[in-house]
Amino acid sequence: MRSFLFSIIAFLITTAALAQPKNIRKWADEELLRKKDIRNAHTGICIMDAATGKYWLQYQDDKFFTPASNTKIFTLFTGLELLGDSLPAMRYAEDDTAIYIQGTGDPSFLHPDFSYQPVMEKLTQTDKRIWLAPALIRNKRFGPGWAWSDYADYYQPELNAWPMYGNVARINITGSAYTVSPAYFARDLQLVREKAPEEVLADRDERSNRFILHYRTDDRASHDFEVPFITGGNEQLVQRLQDTLRREVGLLNTPIRGPLLKSIPVDTLFQPMMHRSDNFFAEQILMMCSAMLGDSIDSRKTIRYMLDSTLKDLPHPPRWADGSGLSRYNLITPRDFVYVLNKMYKKYPKERLLPLFPSGGKGTLRTYYQQLPGRLYAKTGTLSGCVALSGYIVTRSGKTLVFSVLVNNHDTTSTVVRRAVERFLLKVANG
Repeated sequence: MRSFLFSIIAFLITTAALAQPKNIRKWADEELLRKKDIRNAHTGICIMDAATGKYWLQYQDDKFFTPASNTKIFTLFTGLELLGDSLPAMRYAEDDTAIYIQGTGDPSFLHPDFSYQPVMEKLTQTDKRIWLAPALIRNKRFGPGWAWSDYADYYQPELNAWPMYGNVARINITGSAYTVSPAYFARDLQLVREKAPEEVLADRDERSNRFILHYRTDDRASHDFEVPFITGGNEQLVQRLQDTLRREVGLLNTPIRGPLLKSIPVDTLFQPMMHRSDNFFAEQILMMCSAMLGDSIDSRKTIRYMLDSTLKDLPHPPRWADGSGLSRYNLITPRDFVYVLNKMYKKYPKERLLPLFPSGGKGTLRTYYQQLPGRLYAKTGTLSGCVALSGYIVTRSGKTLVFSVLVNNHDTTSTVVRRAVERFLLKVANG
């Protein structure tokens, strides 16, 4: 009997060993760790079998890295845990003569990506006086550690309690002609046209909503831009609401208490946040979660709550600064990413979870992993000197692997690093 048990144990150990490719560390060395352009970088790799919890490869997976937009994996998990099935559109209260409204951070209000607009429907259909209550917001207009000089770049809109239009002006330039959406921005934001001999672009003054269009008179092509506008305080928000609703809106002095009006299903926001790496959506998700947790809007409160509760068992307590990964204050280990990804994989149906991530050949992976459509689902991350990729791989034999590859302080191009990571992971998937 004893010899039979030893045989079974030996068989299981042998089977587990055979499930893990013997060459996996060799592949990492050849394609990534000893590659001429990358070998001096700071690299971490963690790969785990989701079914068994066994690690296939751990290389500096306990070291901290700047993860760039891989931070959105933490944000996605937070949204899945706290937001329920639909976004909180606003808080409101009503009496016989008035409706009182307060922002909760929902970024979908009048955003062109979302046709369902329950707040707009409610406010346009009521004949009561509308009063805006100020939200108790702790967030500043930019996240901690963000680049101040990126104020006019499409990927860094300002953050506030009641976003409108995604907090960007959408500008089209064709030759010397231009259009602006929403239309009243053309009047209120004082657009100025200037000739530029080399490129067509849209810019904005640092401290005012004065937009500058650079155009070429010989260029008849159509160019589209999204340029963040300065959101200002509650008075400016009231003015934007009045211009949009075409009716008077009053301003209260104190916040209100009241029920939540829900808006779009959460996955319709999570997916574009992950697929196109939308920083604005990511930041507003943490703010909405804070509004659900209490009376104030404070991303730091949401982060503290998650680290003290659902994520209290992370292998290496991270420095988690923002929702998008724009901040270089973020420091997270590859093993932490695998922990969170595995936690999501066990808790949420894969039919829902996996499509939230870009797959091979789609989204931010549209030019990568085209050999693995439907077999690799992962979040990219890029900052100067930083490349990250974390997610799930389905191997040729049908095993699901949870992985994180983080590369910091490289002195080559991001494309070179991404292609090296791609070659390595293709061998893992097909080996």
